[in-house]
Amino acid sequence: MKTARKPEPKFWQSVVVLLITVAIIALALLVEKVGNVHAALFLAACVAVVAAMLIGFKWSDLEKMMIDGISRSLQSIMILLVIGMMIGIWMLSGVVPAMIFYGLKIMRPAFFLAAVMVICSISSIATGSSWGTAASMGIAFLGISHGLGINPAITAGAVMSGAYFGDKMSPLSDTTNLAPAMAGTDVMTHVKFMLIPTGVTYVVTLAIFALMPLVAHLVPGFHKVLYTGAVSGAGDMSVANALGEAILENFNINPLLMLPPFVVILAIAFKIPAIPGLTLGIFSGALLGVIFQDGISFGILIDACYDGYALNEGYAYASTIYSADVVNTVNAAVQELLGGGGIGNMGSTIALIIIAMMYGGVMEGTGMLSKFVEKLKKIVRSPASLVTVTEGTCIFSNVAMPDQYVSIIIGGRMYAEDFQKMELYPAALSNALESSATVTSALVPWNTCGAYMQTTLGMPIWGAGGFGPWAIFNWLMPVMNVILAFMGISVADKDCVRLNKKKKLAKKATRV
Repeated sequence: MKTARKPEPKFWQSVVVLLITVAIIALALLVEKVGNVHAALFLAACVAVVAAMLIGFKWSDLEKMMIDGISRSLQSIMILLVIGMMIGIWMLSGVVPAMIFYGLKIMRPAFFLAAVMVICSISSIATGSSWGTAASMGIAFLGISHGLGINPAITAGAVMSGAYFGDKMSPLSDTTNLAPAMAGTDVMTHVKFMLIPTGVTYVVTLAIFALMPLVAHLVPGFHKVLYTGAVSGAGDMSVANALGEAILENFNINPLLMLPPFVVILAIAFKIPAIPGLTLGIFSGALLGVIFQDGISFGILIDACYDGYALNEGYAYASTIYSADVVNTVNAAVQELLGGGGIGNMGSTIALIIIAMMYGGVMEGTGMLSKFVEKLKKIVRSPASLVTVTEGTCIFSNVAMPDQYVSIIIGGRMYAEDFQKMELYPAALSNALESSATVTSALVPWNTCGAYMQTTLGMPIWGAGGFGPWAIFNWLMPVMNVILAFMGISVADKDCVRLNKKKKLAKKATRV
């Protein structure tokens, strides 16, 4: 008995589906400027399903592809649920307010952004988690930025840059282990090879953030972009001091409230899986909340896990010391900064991830994505162009699939043989995978990483108030790696001799 042949899409069919997808999302986001892209992405999934059925796929097969796609994101969904509970508990217990309060006492506008990036880098390297860093350090730094009068979107960009540098370089990170596994090398060889291209990008990014305050003093137009609110941001600590007073009016602040973030960081650093590690953060925060805050009962803790935390609606900060502008700035910020979290507030993000993975499951399962990528291979003429196409595929996969793990796997599967044929070092492939799939995933609103970051940081990636343009490391890394590939620095032969060095040795040999 003959086995039924699996339908195979043609190249033009794949292109049509992808173009319609781009058109639908562009219409929703850029023309209609909708607040949520869920329905637009679901419409794109419907288009992919109809196209697949016309090609010859059965509904039962397509349904299984969607379920398989969703199942790959279940761990991310579970982490989101735990993060929602953790943020709610940390707000209620005074953990996040304490982080903001002490940060306001230490930080100054002149070095704030550079410090944010470095601290988030250290946290992410120690834990291997950009998600954990954003949920702990990121939220606190956003609160501090409001107090210092610094644009929160730029602060979020510094958080993202530091968090994803650490995620890319830490041997504890899932992606840092997955990329070399797909390329056929080990994690330490992979990390060592990434040092030059990643280090160059990091230094450039850090220099940009460090120089922003200086540029703001020299360029009036940028001064208005960097500094917001009622203060100039150039040393006026009025809002910072007033915000500190508002925190003290609502919470009992104690240095011990700083322990839960360190519990989470240590747990992940000691290779405790993410969900148990974050759960330790919930329990430690709840315990300290009962000890230090007034009137917290078991029922209030349970409510905070689902609904999150919010200040009393009638609360308003008042002061005779500070100007009306400063008081108004604090009152506008305090409800947003000192509240949030909860499982209920994660629902929109989880729904977006599920719909996105339905679409991605169909695109991968039917072969429409791979059919498109196969055409890209024909333009590869050199090691540098192979790196470029690999990165382009991973970035495209982040948009179309959309999950960084899937993008790394697809890129590794599709190009490992091509790197071997060109006799290139496997770590050159794993570096290309991480320099694109890992770091750009957070720049796509419907990608699992992008959806998480939008929800956690409380702002859009693109558009008014978006942090995407300021996540400098994330978009500069793939560009820098391609430039260095054409210079022969981020590609090496099978013996790990970088091609620029190999070229110099060849010239030296001809002279002799």
